[in-house]
Amino acid sequence: MRVLVTGASGFIGSALCDALLARGDTVIGLSRDPQRARGTNPSVIWHAWEPTLERPPADAFENVEAVVNLEGEKINQRWTDEAKRRIMESRRTGTRNLVAAIAALEHRPKVLVNQSAIGFYGDRGDAIVDESAGSGEGFDAEVVREWEAAARDVESTGVRLVIVRTGHVLDPRGGLLGELLTPFRLGVGGPLAGGRQYMSWVHIDDEIGILLWALDEEEVSGTVNSTAPNPVTNREFSHAIGRALGRPASAPVPGFVLDLKFGREFGEVLRGGQRVMPRRALDLGYEFRYTEIDAAMKNLL
Repeated sequence: MRVLVTGASGFIGSALCDALLARGDTVIGLSRDPQRARGTNPSVIWHAWEPTLERPPADAFENVEAVVNLEGEKINQRWTDEAKRRIMESRRTGTRNLVAAIAALEHRPKVLVNQSAIGFYGDRGDAIVDESAGSGEGFDAEVVREWEAAARDVESTGVRLVIVRTGHVLDPRGGLLGELLTPFRLGVGGPLAGGRQYMSWVHIDDEIGILLWALDEEEVSGTVNSTAPNPVTNREFSHAIGRALGRPASAPVPGFVLDLKFGREFGEVLRGGQRVMPRRALDLGYEFRYTEIDAAMKNLL
């Protein structure tokens, strides 16, 4: 299969490209800096694209059968007004430009798999939520609503759409786990802001597995949560890291420390959480490789 991937040089994108190439697919990557991206993965066919300024080039879609949209400014940063603008527009305008390019094609891809996030649900405390739950409150939920709405415009063109709402992707090379490893290895890691908030996590192998499954299985459409079936509290998550590393995990990080690093608004997001179930993925037949946090951490660490 010939697959076009946006955000192909990012944390999840680079792992997806490797998996696609490993199974024999041809991968076209879109990047703001294709020369730099080519140095990280020369097996990908790179094209330049400025997501908020233009549609992707038409020649990038030649013979493309599937598209995966992973483009988006990182959200784990201090939410200044400018940062919030970049976070929103990289997703909303970038996805609108991508969908407009697909709609203008004479021969369109069969499927668009669009990345999303469980931030859609907002802070839900201990409540269990699945894909049937409505949107929550806050900037993170607003961003995801706009992101998904932009992607849904592709459905009018006859392209199958899968929206993948992803939780905390666990990989020691990046993401949340990558950031936490140094303090835990030094023996000064521990729960964040009391540790009672739920964390819906997914092993990197299952995140990539769900994206590939969504590409391949024609009966999969609509919204799918990419989270392991057993979410844990932040305290349980921290202890699992400690057990995998053989290090203590009892040094708590007070909430004000999160505010100092990320600002009050994103600090509030980190103090909250979601207890998300991947109901539709399970009902449609996806088989998770890692369902328990200890097995996932043992594998990764």
